[in-house]
Amino acid sequence: MIAQILTPRMMLIGGDAAKEIALVMHKLGVHRPLIVTDPFMRDSGMQANVTDPLDSAGIRWDVFADTVPDPTTDVVEAGLGRLRLGTFDCLIAFGGGSPMDTAKAMNALAALGGKMRDHKVPKAADKAAVPLICIPTTAGTGSEVTKFCVITDTETDEKMLVMGLGCLPTVALVDYKLTMKKPFRLTADTGIDSITHAVEAYVSKKRNPMSDVYALTAMRRLYTHIRTACFEPENEQAREQMMLGATQAGLAFSNASVALVHGMSRPIGAFFHVPHGLSNAMLLPAVTEFSAEAAMDRYADCARAMGIAPEDEGNQSAVNRLLDALRRLNKDLKVPTPKDYGIDEGRYMELLDTMASQAIASGSPGNNPRVPDAAEIVDLYKRVYA
Repeated sequence: MIAQILTPRMMLIGGDAAKEIALVMHKLGVHRPLIVTDPFMRDSGMQANVTDPLDSAGIRWDVFADTVPDPTTDVVEAGLGRLRLGTFDCLIAFGGGSPMDTAKAMNALAALGGKMRDHKVPKAADKAAVPLICIPTTAGTGSEVTKFCVITDTETDEKMLVMGLGCLPTVALVDYKLTMKKPFRLTADTGIDSITHAVEAYVSKKRNPMSDVYALTAMRRLYTHIRTACFEPENEQAREQMMLGATQAGLAFSNASVALVHGMSRPIGAFFHVPHGLSNAMLLPAVTEFSAEAAMDRYADCARAMGIAPEDEGNQSAVNRLLDALRRLNKDLKVPTPKDYGIDEGRYMELLDTMASQAIASGSPGNNPRVPDAAEIVDLYKRVYA
């Protein structure tokens, strides 16, 4: 088997990496950036982590700060209009997964034309208009190193997966210092999101020896440090390890694909506006239990890599430890069920068939060790609700 491995052209990883933005632009031969971010980053002063180095280098910049959580086609088209208004020769995405995914979608759509839905999976979005520099501020989605973006179609409420070379960032600046003041809920949700990336990449049918290395290293790093990062938010070592683990998990799933958790998570986010990492966390224990029998050795490897089970423990026992640990992690990090989150039961049950259909259409469940049919996905949604 030949494994195709895609990564950004350049990655700078470490404290204060964001301050190197002007040097990176010089190396790329670009000089007129449009910064894609969100209102909080702009209004809180966080944006200065990018704009101050640009100002010091005499680089003129402009900003599109209208991104929203779970980015929509309306926002992407507004950003595309802003990109086309100027003489911009690069994009800088600054923030969490939403600004990065918005910038990716803008960039691909500028090159490909048409509507966003024209380029969703199974089609490949393989063209980009300009170089894209991603600077994540959460640890996190891994979007700074992946060939994916997820965009909600405003007309249909479908959370679309868009994939291809056009979504792959040119440069990633991975600076853990940008995460130091992130609140508990965001740290927990993005951290479990990263663990999900690593686990799903390792058990995915599209895995390969390179993605395995990234995945196992990431899950050990993330599981070891997630509680410290949540409960001791000023702990620099924990924040640094979470940021590095999130990027490694991003490299893992970008080159192996995610599976059933993500396929089921997207419709929950689209219909009920649950943050992506939180909906993954809601689903991870139940989906892992459903899937484990089809890849017992792989899930046992995950337990061993995370330090949950000793190296010499049998697969069944190690998997049991993994399931207990994932449930306990959700309890410790106060992950609510969909019911506890406030999702109306009647509306949730009414949408089960639609959510199952959209999950299957995304393609992600087909990568799962145990591939479910629609009825099994509906049953999992019911099981997770309460």
